[in-house]
Amino acid sequence: MNSARGHNFAAVYGTLRAAIIDGELQAGAVTTQMALAERYSVGRTPLREALRVLQKEGLVANEPNRRVQIAGRTAADVEQLYIARVLLESEAVRETVPRLESRDDAELLGYLAQMDHYGAASDWVGLREPHRQFHFRLYAAGGDRLVGLITELAEHAERYRVANAAGLDLWERRQREHRAIAEAAAERNAELTTRLLVEHYARTAVMVCADLDPSAELQRLAETLQRAAPGSQILYRGT
Repeated sequence: MNSARGHNFAAVYGTLRAAIIDGELQAGAVTTQMALAERYSVGRTPLREALRVLQKEGLVANEPNRRVQIAGRTAADVEQLYIARVLLESEAVRETVPRLESRDDAELLGYLAQMDHYGAASDWVGLREPHRQFHFRLYAAGGDRLVGLITELAEHAERYRVANAAGLDLWERRQREHRAIAEAAAERNAELTTRLLVEHYARTAVMVCADLDPSAELQRLAETLQRAAPGSQILYRGT
């Protein structure tokens, strides 16, 4: 692949992936390669290459006659997604927290302050980057391969978070959880940080599934929590 072709592919892939995660291309929607090429003013060759990669990621499904379906959002997918996050991040957090330094504590506090600012304004788009950075800081020392897998899972989870933006009251509860996680990390208590984090993720999964399928029990996720951080609990459902 020459550099120009590679650049085109990367740009098209990034554009389409962001559109799916942000909900611009709606979950379950069916379109065509031609419509996507026209909508985003991109060439057909890099578009096909980008769609192949997105299909491997589970974000699109190519259908006959060059039709493209954006992956739907389901409770089963949420459970699998958060099972993977809990298992991988619990290990990465245990590796990262003991290595944190004073400047890392300061960065975590800074991200919390930014989230306070955006949350108070109900600016859920602005909040996304400090929220992403806050969580990244807690698993950043997990190793390149592990960090790469976790980051991809986090981006897939963002697709669900964007579609289920919290109200202010619920966000304040979530932010208290973030603060408790940061405090445990500042104490270099890796086990407590891990437990608080996986509970935080499990509650996110429960809230998202409450909208998608209120009958979903998420038993596998509950069992995974106990393996990753014994004593963990899911304390509330969607409130």
